[in-house]
Amino acid sequence: MHFSLRRAGFSDTTMPVPATSAIQALYVRLPNWVGDVCMSLPSLDALIATGVPVVVCARPWARDLLSAYDLAGFVPMAGNWRADRSAVHACRRKSRHARTVGLLLPDSLSSALVFRFAGVPCAGYRDDGRSLILRWPVAKPRAPVHAVRSWFHLTRHALERWGLPPGPPAPAPELTWQAAGSHIQDGRAAVEAAGVADMPFVLIAPTAVGLHKGRIKVWQGFDSLTRSLQARGYPVLMAPPPAEREAALAAAPTAQCLPPMPLGAFAVLTRLAALSICNDSGVSHLSAAAGARQITLFGVTDPARTGPWSPTAVRMGGPDAWPAAPDVLSTALTLLDRPKVA
Repeated sequence: MHFSLRRAGFSDTTMPVPATSAIQALYVRLPNWVGDVCMSLPSLDALIATGVPVVVCARPWARDLLSAYDLAGFVPMAGNWRADRSAVHACRRKSRHARTVGLLLPDSLSSALVFRFAGVPCAGYRDDGRSLILRWPVAKPRAPVHAVRSWFHLTRHALERWGLPPGPPAPAPELTWQAAGSHIQDGRAAVEAAGVADMPFVLIAPTAVGLHKGRIKVWQGFDSLTRSLQARGYPVLMAPPPAEREAALAAAPTAQCLPPMPLGAFAVLTRLAALSICNDSGVSHLSAAAGARQITLFGVTDPARTGPWSPTAVRMGGPDAWPAAPDVLSTALTLLDRPKVA
């Protein structure tokens, strides 16, 4: 069955496209946040599936997370459009990618300027006054959709315009992150070092960066939840990044705080845990990508737009109300009583 992008709420474009055989590489600019990179994994999979070499342009921390992916290159983005343009241009020259196309998942004007002045004609959503910079501007869906679905539809639209296989008409219902052997080894080593290798433990992430419409994205019940789980014999661990360590210790002072670890190893840690409990944050999406059993807590954001892309994740709360602490504890204990599916 032919999938119509126009029926899905996307505009078409009549800009000329390169011949498929002429495309030497696909450059993709991934989003700047950990959770958003996880939600863009179905789009990255679709690009790689075309068989055309894929170069990822993303923040430096994404290199570790994507180290098991079959990429033709990784260009670290510093956040300064001139420096980033130079980095993309240097990669093209070194790799001799004369005929390239680019896909922009971020909506920013600066990301469009980077590719434009690096000589990469690109597709992306019309936004931030950048339509004239894009070779293939795409209108956003008329109705709000989940971020995974939005980026996936943009990717399919670009692939169709480039004459490349667009892949399935919709993303799979769950993320399928590829873990490297080193990720698995480091995650297991962290569990061994914590002394919980033979115990069902709970992993919490009691922090969340930034505000949403001026409101804090952090549930305030992690301290009482941690103590209640510990009283029932469950070790409670957390492994915040250095910048969030102080806030994490303040939010859950009795939790066992592990040393910071790279994203890939941390994602494996969520999978090894009996249960991952977090705010609507990057940890929620890392847990979904790793196939972890999780509870994600909402109080100011919309689960329908940014919730974990997982059919098994438990979502509690909503855009205007945090879940009550007794309800979170009850749900956690119910999940912990069930056998964990490997």
